[in-house]
Amino acid sequence: MSYPFGLDGETLWDAGYHSGLLYASLAHGAAEFLELPSGLTPNDQGGCDVDIEQFRVFVEGLYERYASTRNEVLHGLAHGLLVTSLVLLERAGGTLALTPPHAATLLDEKASLAHSMAV
Repeated sequence: MSYPFGLDGETLWDAGYHSGLLYASLAHGAAEFLELPSGLTPNDQGGCDVDIEQFRVFVEGLYERYASTRNEVLHGLAHGLLVTSLVLLERAGGTLALTPPHAATLLDEKASLAHSMAV
């Protein structure tokens, strides 16, 4: 069983059920923390539809919070969610400018993770 994330009928990530459900839950929790909509809406296919504009704002907010602190716990908690979100954002046709000192690491990890995220 899968948990697909889609945009306008196109699958961006055909996640495994548990991976997809955990990602969506973490994104909704982080969105609440950031006081932003996540841009992810549960659909009838058992996954989520992505609203690209809301999702871009969410990922931007997550990245800004991540980049603006030196708190190692906050970095650890947000890191996997951020990298996964960057992959989804790119697949949806969105972009986000990353700045040093995190840019190189996040871009490398995004490229590596993207290979594991089935389309």
